[in-house]
Amino acid sequence: MGRGPNTMTARFRVLLTDRAWPDCDIERDILSRVDAEIIEAPDGNESTLVELARDVDAIATCWANVTGDVIRAANGCQVVSRFGIGLDNIDVETASALGIPITYVPDYCVPEVSDHALALLLGLARKVAFYHQATKVGRYNLQAGPPMHRLAGRVLGLVGFGRIAQALRPKALALGLKVVAYSPSGNDYGTSCEMVSLEDLLALSDFISLHAPLSDQTSKMFGAAQFEAMQPTAYLVNTSRGGLIDHEALLDALQSGKLAGAALDVFDPEPPDLSQPLYCDERVIVTPHAGFLSAESLVELRTRTATQIAQALQGERPEQVVNPHVYDNRH
Repeated sequence: MGRGPNTMTARFRVLLTDRAWPDCDIERDILSRVDAEIIEAPDGNESTLVELARDVDAIATCWANVTGDVIRAANGCQVVSRFGIGLDNIDVETASALGIPITYVPDYCVPEVSDHALALLLGLARKVAFYHQATKVGRYNLQAGPPMHRLAGRVLGLVGFGRIAQALRPKALALGLKVVAYSPSGNDYGTSCEMVSLEDLLALSDFISLHAPLSDQTSKMFGAAQFEAMQPTAYLVNTSRGGLIDHEALLDALQSGKLAGAALDVFDPEPPDLSQPLYCDERVIVTPHAGFLSAESLVELRTRTATQIAQALQGERPEQVVNPHVYDNRH
């Protein structure tokens, strides 16, 4: 809870578990306006976070796991804020049970991730990464690798149809791709996108792009059975969460010719062991969880996250609350 007015420290303390940028100047500037100071964790280990959380008023996290033990240790915590969209690294259930709101920024990098997914798709379709890697080591061979096909008329299957998938669809359509999508709800959100079953999507698609959240239900949803059901000429793109894919099954599918290639921006764990055969396979494009990244998206993410923390510390309702019922229960 907040410090008293007669102490020498700031009124509020905010635990920053980790960050993917070089400083926290933006966050510090915004939070200082409500007399809050930032306490940076030296590492993201649970034991470290539990110890530091005992005397904080808010927790801000990028990729570190904010477990139930961390949240329970922060008995004066007024808000847990995610620098990002997904919530699989936060124990939402425990926070909600304790009446702690959780904030996130669900729409900050939609242009960047949809662009990145399309870039990976094009890299696979036109063998850009394959040719680049080969020519850099002196292999100049037009006929190397799998055959290429004209993009127009091919089918892109979107698994999950949230903001990013919806933003990717018109970009793909502009290239002449046919787009189908699968989501458990079957909701096309007024886009007129053809919604299909997962089974039909696997059979139809020349490219599959993953845009589903990670949960108990979606963990390793792409495994041996799904790769078996895909076309052997198909490609898989993942800019969502690494845990959606069984990576051993993906390697088996590539090695047995059941899949033409894959492009991965997310992994489980992160960072991955890049010496593993999957990441060394020349048919696999690997980028370091860079899909969200742009100068503009980072400023927006950091500003909106810090602002939501400041709002919560002042007793206001933040812009984007994951569990709004915690506010309803206060009345």
